[in-house]
Amino acid sequence: MTAEQTDRILVIKLSALGDFILSVGAFQAIRRHHRDAHITLLTTRPFARLGDSSGCFDAVWIDRRPPLWRADQWLALARRLRAARFDRVYDLQRSQRTGWYYRLAGRPAWSGDVPGCAYYCDMRKNRDRHICERQAQQLSVAGIAEVERPDLSFMTADLGRFALPPRYALLVPGSSAHRAIKRWPAARYAVLAQSLAAQGVTPLLIGGRAEAAELATITAACPEARDLSDRTSLEELATLAHGAAVAVGNDTGPMHLIAAAGAPSLMLLCRETDALLSGPIGRRTAVLQRDFLADLALEPVLSAVQRLIDAGD
Repeated sequence: MTAEQTDRILVIKLSALGDFILSVGAFQAIRRHHRDAHITLLTTRPFARLGDSSGCFDAVWIDRRPPLWRADQWLALARRLRAARFDRVYDLQRSQRTGWYYRLAGRPAWSGDVPGCAYYCDMRKNRDRHICERQAQQLSVAGIAEVERPDLSFMTADLGRFALPPRYALLVPGSSAHRAIKRWPAARYAVLAQSLAAQGVTPLLIGGRAEAAELATITAACPEARDLSDRTSLEELATLAHGAAVAVGNDTGPMHLIAAAGAPSLMLLCRETDALLSGPIGRRTAVLQRDFLADLALEPVLSAVQRLIDAGD
């Protein structure tokens, strides 16, 4: 089926923020390939606005991800999928749940890893490749040859309300609240903040309520640091990334966004993340990894941060 013949396309990407950001390149490749198609994104509520503003989609549907016992919601989803009569579906989530959606939709021309689907890609064969490379392989099976680095230039915002200093760094000391293993100790972020401030680089702290204790530790040790927790939209965060001297953070969605938006970025990883599979993408990124981030000493981080700053000066 050619791009000209296909006029109703569904793209599925439900979560999470880091994965969604890393999928933008695939969204944009699908839009280029199906220039005249009506393309719908099926996603979850936190990413609806981002999908809508990307320019890749004509419509955005919210997936409520019904539990198994809500037969009424499953039936409603099945009716909606079938009524849309999609000519092609790109399942970029590739989960057990979205595998069920293939059957709910009446087995349309499907790009994914559901056995028997029209554009089947055996993802087991490229488990050792980055998520962006895996998506490129999936789309190539469906005839989309070029998948480029995500272009986040559509994410812009007026930063005037922040009265930004001439030079600043972004520090992202949080991660999933239930995965403390992925957090570098706040006391070391505090020393990093002091080092940056001594160079005239103001640390801007990015996070939310779940990181309140870590952020308090940093601001107590470094009064020059500014706490922007719960104050930045995704668009503002991407725009902040454009002007940052450097960004340092754990494996968390905002850090993936910052790196993809172009900030010189250092991501700190524990054993739960394989940098080859889901590390940051960007033109100037670096990674430091230990089994436990508590074992990552301060000096390697300070040295890596200095190299990124010097490269940008």
